[in-house]
Amino acid sequence: MCLSQGEVPRTRDFCCVSSQKNIEMSGSSLFKMRFVHLDLKGAPPKVSYFSEVFPLFRALGADGLLIEYEDTFPYEGRLRLLRAPHAYSPSEVKEILQLAAQNGLEVIPLVQTFGHMEFVLKHAALAHLREVALFPNTLNPHEAESLALVAAMLGQVMELHAGARWLHIGCDEVCHLGEGEASRQWLQQQAQNSTAVLCLAHIRAVASLVRARHPATTPLVWDDMLRDMPEDQLSASGLPQLVEPVLWDYGADLDVRGKVLLVEKYRKCGFPRLWAASAFKGATGPHQTLPPIEHHVRNNVQWLQVAACGPADALRGIVLTGWQRYDHFSVLCELLPVGIPSLAACLQSLLHGGFAEEARAKVENLLGIPSLEMTGFASEGAGSFPGSDILALVTQVGLHLSGSVEEMLQRDRYVTGWFSPYHRRRKLIHPAMVQHIQPQVLSLLARWSALVRELEAALHRVFPQDAVDEWLEENVQPSLGRLQALLQDLGEAAGPQAPPASPGPDP
Repeated sequence: MCLSQGEVPRTRDFCCVSSQKNIEMSGSSLFKMRFVHLDLKGAPPKVSYFSEVFPLFRALGADGLLIEYEDTFPYEGRLRLLRAPHAYSPSEVKEILQLAAQNGLEVIPLVQTFGHMEFVLKHAALAHLREVALFPNTLNPHEAESLALVAAMLGQVMELHAGARWLHIGCDEVCHLGEGEASRQWLQQQAQNSTAVLCLAHIRAVASLVRARHPATTPLVWDDMLRDMPEDQLSASGLPQLVEPVLWDYGADLDVRGKVLLVEKYRKCGFPRLWAASAFKGATGPHQTLPPIEHHVRNNVQWLQVAACGPADALRGIVLTGWQRYDHFSVLCELLPVGIPSLAACLQSLLHGGFAEEARAKVENLLGIPSLEMTGFASEGAGSFPGSDILALVTQVGLHLSGSVEEMLQRDRYVTGWFSPYHRRRKLIHPAMVQHIQPQVLSLLARWSALVRELEAALHRVFPQDAVDEWLEENVQPSLGRLQALLQDLGEAAGPQAPPASPGPDP
């Protein structure tokens, strides 16, 4: 991977007059606020790590944090069942907020209140509030208890975030809305009833609740459920007076023209302020371990094009999302320390209007890295930023572990020629071949085991035990397990036995 010096991608069939020059000259002013998204529903870092990286975030150009706690928030009372074993304590949340304030980072809490409610609705005690009984992702908007549940969650979060100027209430990807029994009956009652009306009504109810209880706090919502709704329906819904939509798109080939038109549409509907959302990690594959930096830089620079081509100040700020899981039940994707070079490149691109020499030099200087080449991260001492050791070790695992095991199992002439799956099942091997195969397998396993022990120790400094266990089980154990299984089969085949008969078909 290599980033082109100062390259800004073109958008097909659309050209904003002088937009490239405008971006390069005033990139930092196009988005006056740059918020880093911390997705804590997977591998939530220890508070001690935040104390190390918050100053770096600020130095790189961040103005604030969008913190999505999910099950790591210290819910109390009847909501205590939502807490994960590794949830932060109230004092830890206060410490995180204090650290953010000390580094000039404004905090926006994010609480899902409609879709992506798996961490809530997976519990048997709350399963009756599902839109569809089988699926725990979407809240049933017809139940009065649903809004009461949301109110209780928001109340506890806001109690620890008193004075927050914004509160993100989620509302993205509200899957299966309208498919529940209560919704089907409601949709049949009147011709004008629709899933759009149902969606708008719930978002309005949640936003109104926030406004009533916290008059100084403005609700933010992800915009995907609103994008395709007619202008007149959005205008009449009352939402423009209640919420600020966050337009999100994480693609490297973002449709700039389409986003500019979407901004214009929302403005016509009466939304006075909008936000953009790009990504610096967690958006290119649910099992991704290393972020494709070029992809994310392109995405952020294209959002600059949207800001340059639209009305001045139409986009209040931009959120650089860093998803840690695609949803509550999916595997972990890129860990936060691994994503820091990508975050740095994206933030500096937003400040400089592209990733030219000045931005690149700033990133390399602040991170203590010689370059942003992915292969360079694997070398020891390739960075001086907090968590750079994790990046180096994860890069080695991500780039080489599986391939080295595959090389041994599928391309080593002794393994493929004398200890194939056929031989392994029957525990057949020429004794001389053991002397060729076993030392190689033991050496490869020893090298990787030593690196993994080093990685495990580094991960423990940043993450709770269950996050470390999960990452290693997902990304390391499958490959090491194949080597261990080969050794076990080798030992059983080489054990005391009568001279083996020639391999042949089973009787």
